[in-house]
Amino acid sequence: MRITFLGTGTSHGIPVIGCTCAVCRSRDRRDRRTRTSVYVEAAGQKLLVDAAPELRLQAVAAGIRRVDALLLTHAHADHLGGLDDVRIFSERSRQPFPVYGPAPALAALRRRFEYIFHRTQEGGGKPRLALHPVSGPFRVGRLLVVPVPLWHGRVRVFGYRVNGFAYLTDVSAIPEASYALLHGLALLVLDALRPEPHATHFHLERAVAEARRIGARRTYFTHLCHLLGHRRTERNLPPGIRLAYDGLRLSLP
Repeated sequence: MRITFLGTGTSHGIPVIGCTCAVCRSRDRRDRRTRTSVYVEAAGQKLLVDAAPELRLQAVAAGIRRVDALLLTHAHADHLGGLDDVRIFSERSRQPFPVYGPAPALAALRRRFEYIFHRTQEGGGKPRLALHPVSGPFRVGRLLVVPVPLWHGRVRVFGYRVNGFAYLTDVSAIPEASYALLHGLALLVLDALRPEPHATHFHLERAVAEARRIGARRTYFTHLCHLLGHRRTERNLPPGIRLAYDGLRLSLP
């Protein structure tokens, strides 16, 4: 299995428009963060989790040529804004492109991208999508995908587990029943927005505590804002916990 972090930033991205803070002006490439998304390659399948507004740029930078399915965690703009860019994958496969996610998120997708589902002048083309509402484990090819219910403020969202890897972005609380889905992880990716508490995201201290409870062999934090400089923040993290950054590639047995 190989994991590629396409984007690791919060909804503003970094640099933030018009901001002159030290992180937004940083020359460390790890502090330049596009909106959060990840690419998963396993068992012959290539999965995209969320479609960030920079999806085209992320895919070109990572050398992505194929995606077999999109796993949608929820329908907020920073996780769905790049949806139109998946049309290249449906064009190449000549099949409707599968999108899996919570039913409310797929309903929001239909409203926000109404042009996809109605006969219109196509111009340069538009995505052909096959929407699959999910509430429990499902397969993409031979690969078993397990949705992990989470709370993002008052919004019910999904994380996803694939083999020994789990991806939990945009989370403020993990329901007790979901911890049972997270046993025995080799790699956990977890939301850690900023140093101070936040209503709809884990902050750094809470993310460390959750990572320790889950007990994955390795944990990487994502969905990071410009209050967390990479070098300075990572120096103070416990062993086995690190910050992700755009372009980071990790391999699992």
